[in-house]
Amino acid sequence: MTHVTVTPPARAHEPSLFRLAGLPYFLIAFIARLPFAMMVVGVLTVVVSARGSLALGGLTSAAVGLGTACFGPLLGAAADRFGQRAVLLVLAVGNAAMLLLFTAVVYGEAADGFVLLAAVGIGATAPQVAPLSRSRLVTLIVERMPEERRTRTVSGTMAYESAADETVFVFGPFLVGILASALAPWAPLVGAAVLTLVFVGAFALHPSGRQVSQDRDADGRAPSAVSELFRPRLLIVVLGILGVGLFFGAMLTSLTSFMADRGAPEQAGLLYGVMGVGSAALALGVAWLPARFTLRARWLVFSAILLAGTLLLWVVDSPAAMMIALAVMGIGIGPTLVTQYSFGAARSPRGRSATVMTMLGSGVVVGQSIGAAVAGELAESAGTEAALVLPMVAAAVAFGAGVANWALSGVTHRRAPVKP
Repeated sequence: MTHVTVTPPARAHEPSLFRLAGLPYFLIAFIARLPFAMMVVGVLTVVVSARGSLALGGLTSAAVGLGTACFGPLLGAAADRFGQRAVLLVLAVGNAAMLLLFTAVVYGEAADGFVLLAAVGIGATAPQVAPLSRSRLVTLIVERMPEERRTRTVSGTMAYESAADETVFVFGPFLVGILASALAPWAPLVGAAVLTLVFVGAFALHPSGRQVSQDRDADGRAPSAVSELFRPRLLIVVLGILGVGLFFGAMLTSLTSFMADRGAPEQAGLLYGVMGVGSAALALGVAWLPARFTLRARWLVFSAILLAGTLLLWVVDSPAAMMIALAVMGIGIGPTLVTQYSFGAARSPRGRSATVMTMLGSGVVVGQSIGAAVAGELAESAGTEAALVLPMVAAAVAFGAGVANWALSGVTHRRAPVKP
C-alpha cells in the first residue's frame, strides 16, 4: 500500500483545504451522496406501490438501516485497511446491482421475506460517501496542514460536510417524489443505481482516493487496537449521534401524520424544509464560533435548544405553530451534528478514521430508520399526539449524551486535531 508523504511548504505558500482537494472533489462528493439519501424513501415508495402494504414498506426501510448498521463500520474498517479506492469501487458496482435486484424482486412473485432480504443487501452495500469524505478530508488536514491551522479547518470542514448532508437529505426525498410522479415508482431506485455507478465511481477514482493515513504501516495495519473503538469517550459520541438520527426519522414521520390529520400530508416536506434550511445555515456558522466556546459546551447548548424545540410539540395545534417549533429545532440540530462529528474526528484511534466516521454515519441512518418505523407504528395505533412524543425522546437522548460527554471530556486526546 502506497503512503502519501508531503513535506510542509513554507507558511506563505501553505494551500487551503479547498486547493488541496480541488473543486471537482467537492462537486463529486456532494452528488455521490444523493443515492444514499434516496434509498430509504425510494424503497418505501416502491414497496407501497408494488405490494400495496404500508407496513411492509416501513419494515423494508428499516431493513435498509439494519444492513447499514451491520456492515457500515466493517466497510469503514476495510477502507482504513485497504484504502478507500478499492472498497468504494466494489461498493459502487455491488450497490447498483442490489438496487436493480431489489426492484426486480419487489415487482416479482417472490415472498415478502425475499423483499426484506434484498433491502438488507442495499443497506449492506451502501457506499457511505459522507463519512468517507470526512475521513479523507481530515487525513488531508492532519497530514498536510500545520498544527495551528487544524482546529479551525477541521471545524469548518465538519460544518460544511454536515450542511451538505442536510441539503442532500432534504433534496433526496424531493428527487424521489419527482421521479416517482413523473416516471414510475421504480424510477428513483434505477436513478439511484445510475448515480451510484457514475458518481461513487468518480469519488473512488478521484486522486484524493489514494490518500492513506501515514499512521498505517506498509501492509495497511493500524497502530491502534480495535478495542480503542469501544472506549466510552467514543461510544458516547455514537450514542449522541444515534439520538440525532432517531430525531430525523421520528420528526419527519410524525410531521407527516400531523399534516395528514389536516388533509395535506404532501405538505410535510415543505414544513420539514423550514428546519432543514435553518439547520444547514447554522451548521455552516459553527466554524465561526470562538474557540473559547468549546466543543463539549456547544454539544450541551445546541442539544438543549433542540430539546426545547421538541417540547413545543406539546402545544402545537396548527401548521404555523409547527413551523415555529421546527425553526427552533433547526437552530439546535445542525450545530449538534457538526459538534458530534468533530468529536469523532478528534477521538478516532490512530489509523481508524474511516471506521469511526462510518460508525457515526451508520448511527444516523440506523436512528433514522428506527425513529421512522416506531413513529409510524405509534401514529397508526395511538394517533399523532403519541407519535410526536418520540422526537422529544430522541432529543433527550442527544442531550443526555451531551451531559455524559461533558463529564468524559476532561482530557484532550493527544492526537486530536480539535480541542474538546
